Amino acid sequence: MSLVELVEVLLIALSLSADCFAVAMSGSIARRGKPFLGNLRAAGAYGFAQFLMPVIGWFAGRTVVGFIEAYDHWLAFALLAGVGGHMLWESFDDDDGRAGADITRGWLLFALAVATSIDALAVGLSFAFLKINILMASVIIGVVAFSITVAGFAIGAKAGELLGKRARLVGGLVLIAIGIRILVSHLLG
Repeated sequence: MSLVELVEVLLIALSLSADCFAVAMSGSIARRGKPFLGNLRAAGAYGFAQFLMPVIGWFAGRTVVGFIEAYDHWLAFALLAGVGGHMLWESFDDDDGRAGADITRGWLLFALAVATSIDALAVGLSFAFLKINILMASVIIGVVAFSITVAGFAIGAKAGELLGKRARLVGGLVLIAIGIRILVSHLLG
Protein backbone atom coordinates (compact mmCIF):
# COMPACT_ATOMS: atom_id res chain seq x y z
CA MET A 1 0.00 0.00 0.00
CA SER A 2 1.48 3.34 -1.06
CA LEU A 3 1.62 6.38 1.22
CA VAL A 4 -1.17 8.05 -0.77
CA GLU A 5 -3.36 4.95 -0.43
CA LEU A 6 -2.59 4.77 3.28
CA VAL A 7 -3.65 8.39 3.77
CA GLU A 8 -6.81 7.77 1.75
CA VAL A 9 -7.66 4.69 3.83
CA LEU A 10 -7.06 6.64 7.05
CA LEU A 11 -9.38 9.42 5.89
CA ILE A 12 -12.02 6.86 4.91
CA ALA A 13 -11.60 5.16 8.30
CA LEU A 14 -12.09 8.47 10.10
CA SER A 15 -15.24 9.25 8.13
CA LEU A 16 -16.66 5.74 8.65
CA SER A 17 -15.99 5.94 12.40
CA ALA A 18 -17.76 9.29 12.86
CA ASP A 19 -21.07 7.50 13.51
CA CYS A 20 -19.36 5.17 16.00
CA PHE A 21 -18.04 8.21 17.85
CA ALA A 22 -21.43 9.90 17.96
CA VAL A 23 -23.27 6.76 19.09
CA ALA A 24 -20.67 6.03 21.80
CA MET A 25 -20.78 9.61 23.01
CA SER A 26 -24.57 9.84 23.05
CA GLY A 27 -24.94 6.42 24.65
CA SER A 28 -22.40 7.08 27.37
CA ILE A 29 -23.85 10.45 28.39
CA ALA A 30 -26.97 8.60 29.45
CA ARG A 31 -25.21 5.97 31.62
CA ARG A 32 -24.13 6.04 35.22
CA GLY A 33 -20.58 5.44 36.19
CA LYS A 34 -17.72 4.61 33.93
CA PRO A 35 -18.05 0.93 32.98
CA PHE A 36 -14.60 0.54 31.43
CA LEU A 37 -15.06 -3.10 30.36
CA GLY A 38 -18.44 -2.34 28.79
CA ASN A 39 -16.92 0.53 26.86
CA LEU A 40 -14.11 -1.73 25.61
CA ARG A 41 -16.64 -4.41 24.65
CA ALA A 42 -18.64 -1.87 22.64
CA ALA A 43 -15.53 -0.35 21.05
CA GLY A 44 -14.41 -3.86 20.12
CA ALA A 45 -17.79 -4.66 18.58
CA TYR A 46 -17.83 -1.40 16.60
CA GLY A 47 -14.23 -1.88 15.50
CA PHE A 48 -14.90 -5.48 14.48
CA ALA A 49 -18.04 -4.51 12.55
CA GLN A 50 -16.13 -1.73 10.78
CA PHE A 51 -13.38 -4.26 9.97
CA LEU A 52 -15.77 -6.97 8.78
CA MET A 53 -18.14 -4.94 6.60
CA PRO A 54 -15.52 -3.84 4.03
CA VAL A 55 -14.33 -7.46 3.80
CA ILE A 56 -17.91 -8.63 3.19
CA GLY A 57 -18.43 -5.86 0.63
CA TRP A 58 -15.18 -6.78 -1.09
CA PHE A 59 -16.25 -10.43 -1.38
CA ALA A 60 -19.92 -9.84 -2.08
CA GLY A 61 -19.55 -8.28 -5.49
CA ARG A 62 -21.86 -5.97 -7.33
CA THR A 63 -25.10 -7.98 -7.24
CA VAL A 64 -25.35 -8.38 -3.47
CA VAL A 65 -24.26 -4.82 -2.74
CA GLY A 66 -26.72 -3.52 -5.33
CA PHE A 67 -29.50 -5.36 -3.53
CA ILE A 68 -28.47 -4.17 -0.06
CA GLU A 69 -27.78 -0.65 -1.26
CA ALA A 70 -31.46 -0.22 -2.11
CA TYR A 71 -32.47 -0.37 1.55
CA ASP A 72 -29.35 -0.14 3.75
CA HIS A 73 -30.06 3.49 4.62
CA TRP A 74 -33.59 2.58 5.74
CA LEU A 75 -32.23 -0.19 7.96
CA ALA A 76 -29.63 2.10 9.55
CA PHE A 77 -32.26 4.83 10.03
CA ALA A 78 -34.75 2.42 11.63
CA LEU A 79 -32.18 1.01 14.06
CA LEU A 80 -30.83 4.40 15.12
CA ALA A 81 -34.24 6.09 15.28
CA GLY A 82 -35.62 3.19 17.32
CA VAL A 83 -32.85 3.30 19.88
CA GLY A 84 -32.90 7.12 19.90
CA GLY A 85 -36.69 7.18 20.31
CA HIS A 86 -36.42 4.78 23.23
CA MET A 87 -33.84 7.05 24.86
CA LEU A 88 -36.13 10.06 24.31
CA TRP A 89 -39.02 8.19 25.90
CA GLU A 90 -36.87 7.27 28.90
CA SER A 91 -35.69 10.87 29.29
CA PHE A 92 -39.15 11.83 30.57
CA ASP A 93 -39.13 9.29 33.42
CA ASP A 94 -39.04 10.59 36.98
CA ASP A 95 -35.65 9.07 37.83
CA ASP A 96 -32.41 11.01 37.47
CA GLY A 97 -32.28 10.36 33.72
CA ARG A 98 -29.16 8.22 33.63
CA ALA A 99 -30.31 4.62 34.06
CA GLY A 100 -31.22 3.92 30.44
CA ALA A 101 -30.53 1.02 28.17
CA ASP A 102 -26.96 -0.26 28.13
CA ILE A 103 -25.57 0.16 24.63
CA THR A 104 -22.52 -1.93 25.55
CA ARG A 105 -24.23 -5.32 25.56
CA GLY A 106 -26.80 -7.56 23.96
CA TRP A 107 -29.02 -6.91 20.98
CA LEU A 108 -28.61 -3.15 21.35
CA LEU A 109 -24.83 -3.39 20.96
CA PHE A 110 -25.25 -5.66 17.92
CA ALA A 111 -27.88 -3.42 16.31
CA LEU A 112 -25.81 -0.28 16.78
CA ALA A 113 -22.61 -1.94 15.53
CA VAL A 114 -24.42 -3.02 12.37
CA ALA A 115 -26.19 0.32 11.91
CA THR A 116 -22.96 2.30 12.19
CA SER A 117 -21.03 0.03 9.82
CA ILE A 118 -23.41 -0.48 6.91
CA ASP A 119 -21.67 2.22 4.86
CA ALA A 120 -18.42 0.27 5.19
CA LEU A 121 -19.99 -2.47 3.04
CA ALA A 122 -20.05 -0.19 0.00
CA VAL A 123 -16.53 0.99 0.81
CA GLY A 124 -15.37 -2.62 0.63
CA LEU A 125 -16.90 -2.97 -2.82
CA SER A 126 -15.10 0.14 -4.02
CA PHE A 127 -11.84 -1.23 -2.62
CA ALA A 128 -12.26 -4.30 -4.84
CA PHE A 129 -12.49 -2.08 -7.93
CA LEU A 130 -9.52 0.02 -6.82
CA LYS A 131 -7.41 -3.05 -6.08
CA ILE A 132 -6.73 -1.92 -2.50
CA ASN A 133 -5.30 -4.53 -0.11
CA ILE A 134 -8.59 -5.33 1.66
CA LEU A 135 -7.03 -6.96 4.73
CA MET A 136 -4.73 -4.03 5.50
CA ALA A 137 -7.44 -1.46 4.76
CA SER A 138 -10.00 -3.28 6.93
CA VAL A 139 -7.57 -3.60 9.83
CA ILE A 140 -6.87 0.15 9.65
CA ILE A 141 -10.60 0.91 9.52
CA GLY A 142 -11.30 -1.38 12.48
CA VAL A 143 -8.49 0.03 14.63
CA VAL A 144 -9.51 3.62 13.88
CA ALA A 145 -13.17 2.82 14.67
CA PHE A 146 -12.15 1.16 17.96
CA SER A 147 -10.03 4.16 18.96
CA ILE A 148 -12.64 6.73 17.96
CA THR A 149 -15.32 4.81 19.86
CA VAL A 150 -13.21 4.77 23.03
CA ALA A 151 -12.79 8.54 22.67
CA GLY A 152 -16.55 8.92 22.18
CA PHE A 153 -17.25 7.04 25.41
CA ALA A 154 -14.77 9.18 27.34
CA ILE A 155 -16.17 12.46 26.03
CA GLY A 156 -19.75 11.26 26.52
CA ALA A 157 -19.10 10.33 30.15
CA LYS A 158 -17.89 13.86 30.85
CA ALA A 159 -20.86 15.36 28.98
CA GLY A 160 -23.23 13.13 30.97
CA GLU A 161 -21.89 14.55 34.21
CA LEU A 162 -22.61 18.05 32.92
CA LEU A 163 -26.05 17.29 31.44
CA GLY A 164 -27.44 15.31 34.38
CA LYS A 165 -31.16 14.58 34.05
CA ARG A 166 -31.44 15.44 30.34
CA ALA A 167 -28.53 13.27 29.21
CA ARG A 168 -30.82 10.66 27.65
CA LEU A 169 -32.77 13.36 25.83
CA VAL A 170 -29.58 14.66 24.20
CA GLY A 171 -28.33 11.13 23.47
CA GLY A 172 -31.63 10.14 21.86
CA LEU A 173 -31.71 13.27 19.72
CA VAL A 174 -28.14 12.62 18.54
CA LEU A 175 -28.96 9.04 17.51
CA ILE A 176 -32.08 10.14 15.65
CA ALA A 177 -30.08 12.89 13.93
CA ILE A 178 -27.45 10.35 12.79
CA GLY A 179 -30.22 8.14 11.40
CA ILE A 180 -31.80 11.09 9.56
CA ARG A 181 -28.40 12.12 8.17
CA ILE A 182 -27.79 8.62 6.82
CA LEU A 183 -31.26 8.46 5.30
CA VAL A 184 -31.15 11.92 3.72
CA SER A 185 -27.62 11.49 2.35
CA HIS A 186 -28.64 8.26 0.60
CA LEU A 187 -31.97 9.57 -0.67
CA LEU A 188 -30.43 12.75 -2.06
CA GLY A 189 -27.45 10.94 -3.53
